Amino acid sequence: MLRKIRITLAAVFFVCITWLFLDFTGTAYGWLAWMTKLQFLEALLALNVAVIIGLVVVTLVFGRIYCSIICPLGILQDIFGWMGKKAKKNRYSFSKAISWLRYTMLGIMVVAIAAGVGTLFQLLAPYSAFGRIATILLQSLWKMGNNVLATLAEQADSYAFYQVETGLPNSSIVMCIALATLVILVVLAWRNGRTYCNTICPVGTLLSFCSRFSFLKIHFDEGKCRNCSMCSKNCKAACIDYKTHQVDYSRCVVCGNCIESCKFGALSYSISSRKTGGTSQTSPTSSPGIDESKRSFLVTTALMTTAAMAQQKDKVMDGGLAEIQDKVAPKRQTPLAPPGARSLANLEQHCTGCQLCVSECPNQVLRPSGDLMHLMMPTMSYELGYCRPECNRCSQVCPAGAIKPIEKEDKSSTQIGHAVWIKKNCVVLTDGVECGNCARHCPVGAIEMVPSNPNDEESPAVPAVNEARCIGCGSCEYLCPARPYSAIYVEGHEVHKEL
Repeated sequence: MLRKIRITLAAVFFVCITWLFLDFTGTAYGWLAWMTKLQFLEALLALNVAVIIGLVVVTLVFGRIYCSIICPLGILQDIFGWMGKKAKKNRYSFSKAISWLRYTMLGIMVVAIAAGVGTLFQLLAPYSAFGRIATILLQSLWKMGNNVLATLAEQADSYAFYQVETGLPNSSIVMCIALATLVILVVLAWRNGRTYCNTICPVGTLLSFCSRFSFLKIHFDEGKCRNCSMCSKNCKAACIDYKTHQVDYSRCVVCGNCIESCKFGALSYSISSRKTGGTSQTSPTSSPGIDESKRSFLVTTALMTTAAMAQQKDKVMDGGLAEIQDKVAPKRQTPLAPPGARSLANLEQHCTGCQLCVSECPNQVLRPSGDLMHLMMPTMSYELGYCRPECNRCSQVCPAGAIKPIEKEDKSSTQIGHAVWIKKNCVVLTDGVECGNCARHCPVGAIEMVPSNPNDEESPAVPAVNEARCIGCGSCEYLCPARPYSAIYVEGHEVHKEL
């Protein structure tokens, strides 16, 4: 039953967390955002004391079940390992812990956090690695499937689905990192099970200090053991030495595979070891607690993929008269950090690059940064939408405290940047037309139209920005008709200010 319970709980966590990353409708985060708060490293960075103490206590009682039930990357490893096991059964073997590598990775993580080198600990953090895979790689497939259904629904005069953008601008570097992470994970898990978990992952190394002293552990009954090696050959953590009847509890993730594979009842998950000196000849059928009629099963979760191709258009036309150009992101001297981040420094110190805020942003404002100094951190840009004052979803889902919870009322008075007008791009002056989009749509009234020539009241009206009032939401930049570069854009502030 241990293995079945573990698989059931792991399946629930994996499906729910994956859905949270894939969902673009805002349905999942209200119900499932709490699951992200249980991730160990993110709770540590957010100083979520209750969660940290809870996970430590759970590890001291049950062992490293966090790695096999709560951590989505750990469960993903198990899925790939299960696929490899289908190709070749009884494929694992005991190996000694590579302690120097484990502690080196942990040391790198600690130094990176202390020094504020976000890229390093973002690469090593397990939840962040899974988030990149889910958001950058899988969500695109999810959206493509949605768009196919939207096309079919449109033909049936139904609005049950709607078209969404499938790509993430400026994410090619992060996409390469996500793809490389997936490939490494697949190769390691396919070949050796939990290699990544027990040699590279710093969270696993941290929890291993507690799991050595856990209340419940896997124990040998030496009197029943026939040294058949089946436990070692099915241990994906490579932590069982059947020859000496020893288990490396620092690496054991309490998956239950060893107990199920033992035909002699020599292994148990209990409080204390039951080492008996005799050579018991008890037959498998008479061993108490062993029910050979039970058939093993595995609960697997399939992510929705769609192979259908959406219709491609060479270019979008406006009334068949002119080509509509895509906007190009301006080069900002200071990156824009979302409201709730409080400052770029806070974002750099706490962000693990999990991409959950990116996947949850309903306005497509957040995207992973390709800048080497802020690699994989969320950055804001307004080519596809603007940061609506009534939306605070990113602050509600961030598990690491990089974007702290902010109320909608407070967001409208938080200045993350200010608008800057670029005279040479403004259509009022370049095309001789009336505009005023930026002033009409500014939610805080920070822009007004003034005569371009102060000495001539009849001269074309151009925008004037009140920087003290502007909150940097980007509505002006997004709605500016100038192409490819907006005539007005938002410059970020290193430290946010309450107006």
